[in-house]
Amino acid sequence: MIDYRDWQVPLGRRFRALKLWFVLRYYGIEGLQFHIREHVRLAQEFAGWVKGDRRFELVIPPPLNLVCFRLNGTDEQNQQLMDSLNNSGELFLTHTKLNGRFILRLCIGQTNTAESHVRNAWAAIQAQAGRILQQSS
Repeated sequence: MIDYRDWQVPLGRRFRALKLWFVLRYYGIEGLQFHIREHVRLAQEFAGWVKGDRRFELVIPPPLNLVCFRLNGTDEQNQQLMDSLNNSGELFLTHTKLNGRFILRLCIGQTNTAESHVRNAWAAIQAQAGRILQQSS
């Protein structure tokens, strides 16, 4: 016997697949592939900028769109860098602890993120890091 409750939109539970269905329906497979590839490319470019600046350390190479890095300094300086950038309203960084060290994380994943946004974020990070390092000298 067919149980039709298994063939309908659940009324008592959240319909989680609906969100994914809407995204696939709106962008299509090719559109989704484009956004994912572009975000990974931007993350790789950002990671290259971090590696090229001796004031920073790339903690791990980004496999996808999350870049984990830190200012070559104390955990307090990294916390100060994150707090000042987040309070500026220009960008938002998250953090984690890895081997007892404070690590900054930049995630590139919003649909409308362009290379100019990532460049502006890097410029803001560099400027604020310069101020923090100058204060500690």
